[in-house]
Amino acid sequence: MTRPLLIIFLTILVNLVGFGIIIPLLPFYAESFGASPLVIGLLFAVFSLCQLVSAPALGDLSDRYGRRPVLIFSLLGTVISFAMLALAHSIAMLFAARIVDGLSGGNISTARAYVADVTEPKDRARAYGLIGAAFGLGFILGPALSGLLAGVSYTAPIWAAATVTLVATLMAWFWLPETVHRARAGAGNPFRFLPELVQRPLVRRVLAIDFIYWFAFAMFQTTFALFAARRFGFDAGRTGYFLAGFGLLGAIIQGGFIRPIVARLGDKPVFRLGLVCGAAGLVFAAASHSVPMFTVALVPLAFGIGFGHPTMSSLVSRVGRGDEQGRVQGAASAVESLGRTIGPVWGNASLQQYGESTPYISAAVFLLVALLLSVGFQVGDPDSVSPIAKM
Repeated sequence: MTRPLLIIFLTILVNLVGFGIIIPLLPFYAESFGASPLVIGLLFAVFSLCQLVSAPALGDLSDRYGRRPVLIFSLLGTVISFAMLALAHSIAMLFAARIVDGLSGGNISTARAYVADVTEPKDRARAYGLIGAAFGLGFILGPALSGLLAGVSYTAPIWAAATVTLVATLMAWFWLPETVHRARAGAGNPFRFLPELVQRPLVRRVLAIDFIYWFAFAMFQTTFALFAARRFGFDAGRTGYFLAGFGLLGAIIQGGFIRPIVARLGDKPVFRLGLVCGAAGLVFAAASHSVPMFTVALVPLAFGIGFGHPTMSSLVSRVGRGDEQGRVQGAASAVESLGRTIGPVWGNASLQQYGESTPYISAAVFLLVALLLSVGFQVGDPDSVSPIAKM
């Protein structure tokens, strides 16, 4: 691992630890201000919506002015948003904090471009695996820290998130060198070329599957805390520990199972297997009325996410030609952000209106819709090797 790769890995890891601290805490923190489940869903949604708006612009800025200043700006914006969150005295202030975080939250696409700048094409898949590893570790350590500190106060984990993100900002400031740009981070406004892409049946179908997939899992992720609190009486601390354990299981699956299984079966069959496991886990979780049953239900769900996330990304990458990957990936990022925007609103609103099981049943149904849409088409050259198998 080169020094720039190590620094970008540590920067993204520390940033994602901060993000992981907030996920289990935000619903409980918002409820302390009198927020309803629908309002909590909107708090999650507004972040994704703002990120959808800002990410293309930040990508273009990083192409024009450099990766380093955009990464530092993005990280600093997250620090400010966490401080606003900790100092909030109203629901409006919570929304303002989430908007600031979303508008400055283009660091992952910029980090991917940074990795492409500092690696040769033959080494790029493995280098991108480092960002995946940072995600996995961030969503283990972050919720665990949230669970540990939530017993002190609701704001203690938020200040911890601000602190670790500030550390990531300082690391980028002092140690991250600028690159010679070999890849583009920005591909322009994805909605400008989305109409052209969706005229092609294969691209349209894969993007529809991509949207439904992230819509369904956004429902699960953003209603987890409220589901566990209503069904089992979980507090913020216990929710954090459960999400940390879930993240650990997902990391084990992606680290130890996904590569040999994809090499043997291929992207699409493994993706379908992930959809089946995810839907089964969601239904089982919705039917669980004891903590041991709920814990067991999270196992097939973790396999669903562990198999589904990387293979979904791989399928998207294989529906476009090499010279249009920027546009295809931009379109995919747009539909994924839309899924993560609409999913929390529907999930939390249905929980409020119809009960805590509704989001999980809804998510399972949508995963089965994605499974039906995945029937009857072939992605990529059948003789080509999956990007996952190359990692």
